[in-house]
Amino acid sequence: MDIVAIHQLPRTPETLQKRAIDELETLPTNYPFQQATLELLYNLQQTLKINNSSEPEDKELIMRLAPFYQRDKEEARLEGEQKGEERLVLRLINRQFGEIKLSLIEQIQSLSIEQLENLADALLDFSQVADLETWLKQQKLQETDS
Repeated sequence: MDIVAIHQLPRTPETLQKRAIDELETLPTNYPFQQATLELLYNLQQTLKINNSSEPEDKELIMRLAPFYQRDKEEARLEGEQKGEERLVLRLINRQFGEIKLSLIEQIQSLSIEQLENLADALLDFSQVADLETWLKQQKLQETDS
């Protein structure tokens, strides 16, 4: 029985495809070109699915890309949820107090989803912008204590 290292495999489309995905798996999620590469691979994946390819290497590609696709889909969902919460809270604040300082808006935009939900609840008890400022300061203090 022979053992072949991956770098000794012949450079065929199949082995290059496998190597590319292996390298993608090792890249940090914030690597500059990872997202663009994944989008190209997702397009290839969709094309293979649409054409109902029965080639084993195509099926393997589809299966190996599935975790990346699920991760990106979940990140996009969370980002959308975050932006929706931000918009809702900012609309409520604008309705209750009118325009607020940009520095307060930036602080609100840096809050987590859970903090935004808590702020939406707390807004019901605020009577002035100073209440909002106090609440945001308390959040910062809690973060530094953690």
